[in-house]
Amino acid sequence: MLKQRRMVAEQIAGALFEAEAAIDAALAKTAALTGVMPALRQQAGASALIGQDAVERASQAIMALAEARRAIVETHKELSVAQDQMGLGAVTLQGDGGQKPPPSGLETEQVRMRRLRIAS
Repeated sequence: MLKQRRMVAEQIAGALFEAEAAIDAALAKTAALTGVMPALRQQAGASALIGQDAVERASQAIMALAEARRAIVETHKELSVAQDQMGLGAVTLQGDGGQKPPPSGLETEQVRMRRLRIAS
């Protein structure tokens, strides 16, 4: 049973890491697009009015991707709680190699409260 839970956790972790990477890549590419448009417009000698709507739309896309990134990070945190709930707290699942920051006091309190609710 533990082996099955670990296999499930590894599959979920793989899908999570892919989703995180995709959002990061989309955010980086959209930011690059947003940054290059004014420079190329200026290089072409076009008025500042040209392409303004496109710059604004791309900026909106960056904000939407930033919100998506926040949501996937929150998903990651919730899956860490689920990992503990499944008895896999000591299992290390491989991500992108980046170090996780230490949990803030609020995050620690939230996790503690979830565990208390589960235990009761």
